[in-house]
Amino acid sequence: MSAGPVTRDAEELVLPGSGTRSLAHVLPAVVAALGTDVAGGAAAREALALPAVERACVVLVDGLGHLNLVERGGHAPFLRSLLPGAEPLVTTFPSTTATALGTFGTAASPGATGMLGYTVRVPATGGLGNLVSWTDLPDARTWQREPTVLEGAVAAGLPVASVGPARFAGSGLTNAALRGPAYVAAEQLDDRVDATVRSLRAPGLTYLYWGEVDKAGHHHGWGSWQWGDALSELDAALARLARSLPRGTLLVVTADHGMVDVDPARRRDVAADPALGAEVALTAGEPRALHLHLEPGADPDRVADRWRTALGGDAVVTTRDAAVADGWFGPVAEHVRPVVGDVVVAMTGAATVVDSRTQTPASIALLGVHGSLTAREMLVPLLVHA
Repeated sequence: MSAGPVTRDAEELVLPGSGTRSLAHVLPAVVAALGTDVAGGAAAREALALPAVERACVVLVDGLGHLNLVERGGHAPFLRSLLPGAEPLVTTFPSTTATALGTFGTAASPGATGMLGYTVRVPATGGLGNLVSWTDLPDARTWQREPTVLEGAVAAGLPVASVGPARFAGSGLTNAALRGPAYVAAEQLDDRVDATVRSLRAPGLTYLYWGEVDKAGHHHGWGSWQWGDALSELDAALARLARSLPRGTLLVVTADHGMVDVDPARRRDVAADPALGAEVALTAGEPRALHLHLEPGADPDRVADRWRTALGGDAVVTTRDAAVADGWFGPVAEHVRPVVGDVVVAMTGAATVVDSRTQTPASIALLGVHGSLTAREMLVPLLVHA
C-alpha cells in the first residue's frame, strides 16, 4: 500500500464512507482473520489485508489521530516503525468517542446505532442525554439496537476478552457498543498490558482500551509536551506488549478520532449570540459538531442560512435532510432520524461553537477538541504488527 494519505492536508474535509477502509472494518476483519465467521468479516479482512492468525489483540487509543501521530511521531518510536506503508482509516461523523465506538463495536453506521455525538436529544423526553456517561438516556440496548461484533464472535465460539478500567464494566457505553466479551478490569496501562498478555496465552481475541492520550489532548492540546509525554508512555507500553505476546499474535492499533487545537478567539456561544441562538431550542453534539433542534415552526433552511452567514468559512452548515442524503451518518434508521438535528453544523479550522446554557465552563475551555470532518479529526491509524 502507498503512504499517500500521510501527507493529506489536515484541513481537507473527509466524509464518512469515502474510500474503502473505515473504522467499521476493524473488528469484523480481525474476527475473520481468527477464522470465525461474522457478518461482513471476509470483505473487511480483504479490505484491511490481515493475515490468518490464532491470536489477536486490538488496541483502541482514544484521541490518537493518524495525522497527530505522524506529526508527533518522534515521541513514539514503536508506533512510528509501523507507519511506513500504513493507510489510515476513516472514522465516523461526528468524529467523537461515543459515535466512533458505536460503529467500531457494531460495524453499523451512526445512523443505525443512534450514537450521534457526545450529547444527543432524546426524542421521548426532548432533553439532552450524554452518551459517554450514559445519563438521561434509555437502557443501552433500547437506544442502540444493533448487535455488536464481539457478541457475535462470542456466540460463534471465539474466546474474547475486553480489558479496561473497572468503571467501564457494564457501563451504558460498553453495553451499547462492546457488549459480549468477558471484561477484565485493569487501571494502569502496564496492568492492562499484563492482563492482555495473560488472556492471550490461549488462542482468541483481546480488546484493550486506553484513554489518557485523549485526556491530555483535551486539557493541554495535542501540540503540548503533556500530549507528547502521554504518547511516549503509550508507545513504551505497546512496544512491551508486542514483545510479550506469543509469537504470531496479530497486534492491531487504531483509534476513534483525531484532535485539533482550537482558538478561544474563534469560539462563539449560542446562548450569547442572537444570530446563532434565534429559533434554536436545543443544541446537542459538541463544539465541533452540532445538532441544532429548532423551535416549533422554525424553518431549517432559514436557520441554516443564518448560521452560514454568521460563521462564514468557520463551518459547514446543512439541514438534516441534506446531511442524511449526503451520507454524513450512513444509512439512517427511522427511529434514529429524530435524533439528528434539524440543522447540522461541522466546524472547520480552529473554530468552535458552544452553548453555555447546557455546557460547563470546564468543557467550554478545553484546548483540544474533535468531532468535525477535517482530515485531522477524521483519519485514524491502522497499525499492524504480526
